[in-house]
Amino acid sequence: MVLRISSRDKMSHKKAAEVIKNGGIAIVPTDTVYGFAIDAFNIEAQKAVYKIKGRSYKKPFILMAPDIESVRILVEIPEKALKIAKRFWPGQLTLIFPTTEMGKILSGGRKDLGVRIPDSEFILKLLKETGSPVFTTSVNMSNKKSAKNINETLRFDGIVDIAVDGGQCKFSFESTVIDMVKFPYMVVRKGCLDTDKILKCI
Repeated sequence: MVLRISSRDKMSHKKAAEVIKNGGIAIVPTDTVYGFAIDAFNIEAQKAVYKIKGRSYKKPFILMAPDIESVRILVEIPEKALKIAKRFWPGQLTLIFPTTEMGKILSGGRKDLGVRIPDSEFILKLLKETGSPVFTTSVNMSNKKSAKNINETLRFDGIVDIAVDGGQCKFSFESTVIDMVKFPYMVVRKGCLDTDKILKCI
């Protein structure tokens, strides 16, 4: 039976972080939708989540970080991208950057990696507690609707190690994704953050 706790528990971020650091899989609430969270350096955990979701290995996970400085070793952030990041992070925006050599190791040789700093007090505490990169992906079967509350994650009971109940997600829709690897930058996915506002900053 999965360990289910409330995000109101003052130790919830520590308990979830401990599971992640030990190679487990956590279900956590974000500012957009519920996500699977795993240690980005744990290959077995990555394989497990791909299998759980029935997700193609060609689709990468998103790297969540507590701040910009913590990802500079993994991705190269262009000057224009930095301007956007400072304007919209923390927030519902995922930016795809070129990977560094370390980033390529982390992402299985990929030349790019999506990064997000979420606008969620719980997640930011968890990310700081883990002390290492965390990969996330929405809680759902591939190509199905993402979980917006804890009840919509129940089908994964017994498969994951811990589930944190944070109530209904604030936006209940996926993040906006922009590819900033090369100019002209491209909107990969329209999400809950208005792309017009973002593009005006480029």
